[in-house]
Amino acid sequence: MNRNLLKWGALGVATLALAEPAFAQQGTDEAAAAVAVGGGTAYILNTLLFLIGGFLVMWMAAGFAMLEAGLVRAKNTSVQCLKNIGLYSIAGLMFWIIGYNIAYPGDFNGFIGGFTGWYPMQEVGAADTETGYSVASDWFFQMVFCATTASIVSGTLAERIKIVPFFIFVTVLTGIIYPVVVSWEWGGGFLDAQFGFSDFAGSTLVHSTGGWAALIGAIILGPRLGRFVDGKVAVFPGTNIPLATLGTFILWLGWFGFNGASQLAMGTVGDVSDVSKIFVNTNMAACAGVVVAIILTQIRYGKADVTMALNGALAGLVSITAEPLTPNVGMAVIIGAIGGVIVVYTVPLLDKLKIDDVVGAIPVHLFAGIWGTMAVPLTNGDANFLGQFVGVVATGVWVCVASGIVWLILKAVMGLRPTEAEELAGLDHSETGIEAYPEFVQT
Repeated sequence: MNRNLLKWGALGVATLALAEPAFAQQGTDEAAAAVAVGGGTAYILNTLLFLIGGFLVMWMAAGFAMLEAGLVRAKNTSVQCLKNIGLYSIAGLMFWIIGYNIAYPGDFNGFIGGFTGWYPMQEVGAADTETGYSVASDWFFQMVFCATTASIVSGTLAERIKIVPFFIFVTVLTGIIYPVVVSWEWGGGFLDAQFGFSDFAGSTLVHSTGGWAALIGAIILGPRLGRFVDGKVAVFPGTNIPLATLGTFILWLGWFGFNGASQLAMGTVGDVSDVSKIFVNTNMAACAGVVVAIILTQIRYGKADVTMALNGALAGLVSITAEPLTPNVGMAVIIGAIGGVIVVYTVPLLDKLKIDDVVGAIPVHLFAGIWGTMAVPLTNGDANFLGQFVGVVATGVWVCVASGIVWLILKAVMGLRPTEAEELAGLDHSETGIEAYPEFVQT
């Protein structure tokens, strides 16, 4: 998602448009017109791609909210809804105040960008056509990615974390931790410049970043009361599987914006063709993840597990996100299918390690994100396994250390968990005072 690449691509389109009029009548003029539109039209189409992709990714916030609300117990549903609308709003503010500036600092040392001021938007009616797109559309598209990272943490730590420390962590994650990772690759930092690390739409930069933060949070926070007792794993069924299924379909739909708009340009026939190919690969990877999860759970447990099927779809989507363009459809299916395998085998692995992940976000976003990132060189000859490995490790080390520091400070200063009585009664009562299902009487 290199903004400089888009800029020069747009300039090339504009130059071509000047040399070959969009409505040329004959011969090579017609061929040129079929390949590229005029500079102003390219600007409009590129901006529309960002805006449409952006609001689709924003809609993923609803998907995360519904998925989590369906997979937690009834007594914690209101809190999950509050967390999701709160984290999205915090991410928007922090990405404008400081995050975007850190993520795209321009010329910097390749590791940590400095803060040079609020991100400026264009004046009313103004347009910097040299960029090839509206700067506001670019900022909006980048911001919704930032919010997605925080949503991953919300699901893992559900049912046993207080609202205030969670929101404080989200503030740091979206304002500093995530933007630093972005700067290393999409912002032209050392992963891009020195190692050729490639992450088309964020299997590592977005999903693994959220996954690492969630993993460290889960370890420091500890499991829910009664989850692991006397060597046994207690299963806490979700309250609303239809709602979780709806959330998964919303996320699936939003992913077309997530991956498709990461093409970053729609001013040529080639760009539009690539976007359509990305849609197909994204969809097929998710389909494969679902089918594999259903088959494996039927074989392993004698029954197909609907929650595994939902997470199989998401794992397939995360797996293909690092490179949704270069694979053929068959390879996209394989990449997504392996994501489904990862979910089925790593969810019980976390249980054995006594790491409580309420919605399975760590297997989906961290483990499948790592797989998708490492699979990029299988289809993209410009990537290499060493560079991909360095990107995965560097991201993991930074996010784990930074997240661990923040979590431990919050734990020492204000505490992360509610009291045992509050947790057993449900956080809807103690944290919000509004129960999602008040007609249900607790016994």
